[in-house]
Amino acid sequence: MEMVDLAIPDVKLLKPRRFNDGRGFFQQTFQQLQYAEAGINVQFVQDNWSRSSKGVLRGLHYQHEHSQAKLVSVMRGEVFDVVVDMRRSSPTFGKWVGEILSAENGHQLFVPKGFAHAFLVLSDVVDFIYKCDDYYTPGDEYGVIWNDPEVGIEWPDAGIPLVSEKDEVLPTFAVAKYFD
Repeated sequence: MEMVDLAIPDVKLLKPRRFNDGRGFFQQTFQQLQYAEAGINVQFVQDNWSRSSKGVLRGLHYQHEHSQAKLVSVMRGEVFDVVVDMRRSSPTFGKWVGEILSAENGHQLFVPKGFAHAFLVLSDVVDFIYKCDDYYTPGDEYGVIWNDPEVGIEWPDAGIPLVSEKDEVLPTFAVAKYFD
């Protein structure tokens, strides 16, 4: 597995090895020891699966009291995946990184605790899966509006995104709840 450092050092782009032949391919999507040796020593407790259509934007979401580290992957389709550093004490506080994740490239993104997360669907349909190291806790839901100019995410041109009613009214970064 190749691990790529991004502009925010705690966020990692992972490129698991893929073995192709005439029948298709084989790729290990997670192996605890291998990821721990790469510095991702997290005990995952919950797997989530989301299916969305082209132009859907989900996020920017995070939990605060039950903050979650995540390992995100795409099993079908393609997304532009984004994380924003919400840790006030971090030198990259308020900065974002984004990567294309797809079934074709097999890449994964490791999102540590303390980050808001979102993705924009670029393909006709996407199956998006993610492992979490803490359980989803209703009532501990926070977010930042996806198009906040202060954060300045450079979303791919995919038209006007389809955003949930809940995500349309998320606060700006300036008034969001931060991590210390």
